[in-house]
Amino acid sequence: MSKLDWQLGTVVSIVPETPHVKTFTLKLPRWTPHLAGQHYDLRLTAEGGYQAERSYSVASPPEQAGEIALTVELVDEGEVSGYLFEGVGVGDELELRGPIGGYFVWRGLPGSPPLLLVGGGSGVVPLMAMLRHRRGIGLHTPAVLLFSVRTPDEVIYGAELEAMAQADPTFTLLLTYTRRAPAGWAGYQRRLDAAMLAEVVGRFATPPQCFVCGPTGLVESAANGLQAAGLPPEAILTERFGPMGG
Repeated sequence: MSKLDWQLGTVVSIVPETPHVKTFTLKLPRWTPHLAGQHYDLRLTAEGGYQAERSYSVASPPEQAGEIALTVELVDEGEVSGYLFEGVGVGDELELRGPIGGYFVWRGLPGSPPLLLVGGGSGVVPLMAMLRHRRGIGLHTPAVLLFSVRTPDEVIYGAELEAMAQADPTFTLLLTYTRRAPAGWAGYQRRLDAAMLAEVVGRFATPPQCFVCGPTGLVESAANGLQAAGLPPEAILTERFGPMGG
């Protein structure tokens, strides 16, 4: 069977990440090691035969054998995310296929260039897989995550990212709050812009490989800003999501 054949995964844990984001970990009967940045398709079938399908990035690293973690944001009137949030519990089965995608992936090979990850909202999910993979293989190439969020309670993986930054001096976490920052916050408090991106690129001694994921507007702004900061287009890989889906 190929990785594009559907299989039934069993939900083994559900972890709330923010008020509107949950991580579903599924045990797969036919698990295939994925590349950090790949995704799975998830399909729901109603009793009458109606089907709805969505793609979700894998949040777990390839080292997490036998299972995958999918982090899902609840979308207003989203038929799939709404069902996952309200109708799925531990022990339930979900229909999946994957891993899929070969462009927006980070392999973490020895000698890889430094890593610059730019994410907005749930666009951090594939970037987190890259950071977890980096930690799993013990790679200490410099890495920076610039993560744009609206408010403090919307920082997906916040505690794990803070702990990762504390434990690894070669990893830097940079948050920018676009609506409300924590009391006493001294970091960025605005949308991504050219000046911010130039500052972040300036942290690297050698040009980084960049991965940018988030809403379309953020991705386009970030890609333009990174090029304005002197990075070549081939060093900037992007993945975007619009208002579709759910």
